[in-house]
Amino acid sequence: MIASRRIRRHGAPQPDNVLDNDRMDVTELLESASLLVPEDAATENQISVRDIWDHLAHDEWQIALTLLEELGDGPPQPLVFWEQLAEAAEQLHFPRSAAWCHWRCSEIRNGMIRADLTLRPATEARRRTPISAHGVLRPMWDIGNLSPSGGPAVSIAALWVEDVPLLEPGGRGIVRLVPLTPADWTRVETGQHITMHEDRTVAGTAVVLEVNLPNSATAPISLSNP
Repeated sequence: MIASRRIRRHGAPQPDNVLDNDRMDVTELLESASLLVPEDAATENQISVRDIWDHLAHDEWQIALTLLEELGDGPPQPLVFWEQLAEAAEQLHFPRSAAWCHWRCSEIRNGMIRADLTLRPATEARRRTPISAHGVLRPMWDIGNLSPSGGPAVSIAALWVEDVPLLEPGGRGIVRLVPLTPADWTRVETGQHITMHEDRTVAGTAVVLEVNLPNSATAPISLSNP
């Protein structure tokens, strides 16, 4: 059972004695997520969790959700933080926020490789249309691994492009990759050049900027709801 919480206008969420067997509603989800954020954490605009509590006290859920997402870009938050934000976004019918929060859950479970990707132009590649930036595409990547026969072995990773909804052929953007099999990526290093494939041809090239893999990168992990 979940303890219901209520926010006082100028304070943190306060527990009461009411117990609720139903799933948490939007306010409860956002309150619960906010309690996971250190009180001294702040966004680039110096918005803190206390400001979020004030927005929640006025039922300003969309603002609170957006600010919690921004706070999540600071010190790493636990998986439950992003799970609660994802559920709140779904209840509020904000598909973009829900997709992003589910994606962050996948990053925690599977790890994340950040890279500077340049797609080949349409005149040099099979793709003629833009790729969706929000985790839909799961291309293959040549990251230097070899097959038992000694040839290149590609590995699958979902792709999220930062700051834009689409990436055009020939375009360049910073991408976040979530590996299907984290163990395949343990030898990837910053500065390494990797290639993206949608078939046998090269669809793009990328330079690795950051590597964050889970501590136990040993087996395939589900990429559901990225």
